[in-house]
Amino acid sequence: MPDIFGVIADATRRDILQVLLERHVDDAEMSVSEIVNQLEISQPTVSKHLKVLRDAELVTVREEGQHRFYSLNPEPLEMVEDFVIPFLSAGFDTEVTVEYLDGNGSTLTGPEGLQDGEPVIPEEAAVAAERFGRAAAVAEHRVKELVARFKLRE
Repeated sequence: MPDIFGVIADATRRDILQVLLERHVDDAEMSVSEIVNQLEISQPTVSKHLKVLRDAELVTVREEGQHRFYSLNPEPLEMVEDFVIPFLSAGFDTEVTVEYLDGNGSTLTGPEGLQDGEPVIPEEAAVAAERFGRAAAVAEHRVKELVARFKLRE
């Protein structure tokens, strides 16, 4: 298997992965011609980069006659994530503490102070927290991508 860092170092391959990621969310495939049209680069260039991505197992291909349909395989990127996370989180205190408050703001000893079936936080707050968490995850991903692109241009 090729070095994953060398494979994703190429901007065109990262663009192809990004396009495939958009389809991956919908569990869909893309044809080579769709990738060519979306990225506005030549078919031979796309095919060359798809071969490198296939060899690195970052994409899977399904053949149907003379047509090939590609989909993202994000699993090998977990190696990159495992390598990069310690660098991104160095110096950050990640300890989480939980404090339960009643309606008056008084501290409770734990969730057992709640009525049976009563949620720890109101549903609106839970929805807001989930949206915030997703936004934070997207922002983290974008920052990591920008940092990687910046480092590659140095």
